[in-house]
Amino acid sequence: MSTAMWKERIRAVSPRFEARMAGGLYFFSVFTAIFLELFLGGRLGQAANTIEISGMAAMTLLSYYIFKAANRNLSLLAACFNLLGLTFEVFRLNPHGVNLAIVFHGVFSTLIGYLIFRSAFLPRILGGLMTFAGLSWLTFLLPSVASYLSPYNMTCGLIGEASMFLWLLVMGVDAQRWRVQAGTVSAFN
Repeated sequence: MSTAMWKERIRAVSPRFEARMAGGLYFFSVFTAIFLELFLGGRLGQAANTIEISGMAAMTLLSYYIFKAANRNLSLLAACFNLLGLTFEVFRLNPHGVNLAIVFHGVFSTLIGYLIFRSAFLPRILGGLMTFAGLSWLTFLLPSVASYLSPYNMTCGLIGEASMFLWLLVMGVDAQRWRVQAGTVSAFN
């Protein structure tokens, strides 16, 4: 197959399918992380951590593609922040006790919440929930504040994110509105 044929096949994939894939990867990664924390240690824990981070990286790239229809630059910025956070998680970098992986993920979540609010293909309430999740993750910038608010900040963060990604998994996006906003189809077709 030629490169042009592959590009055409990739373009033909429905944005609804990609949104469902992003939702599925998110839940797969979260459940892998929970399993990692509760049951595994040693080499098996490292393998589960690798699977979790790989799933989150793939979810981040799919999220970039989905939300670039709302704003390409902000979607790219959000993806860069999340990938940077995943890099901090891979190397377990926590300078001065600050969990920078979660902080960068908080910036990602806040930007995605804003993009959802600006989009025409997802309900705005999901944008509010995702922004609230991002703000909850940003409390980890100050370990004393995160400790004081724990477990409420983690619960709010997980509920906000889970609601958005559950929506993506079950409902996907409104493909017609996504195409119109992305500029790939005329509004009158």
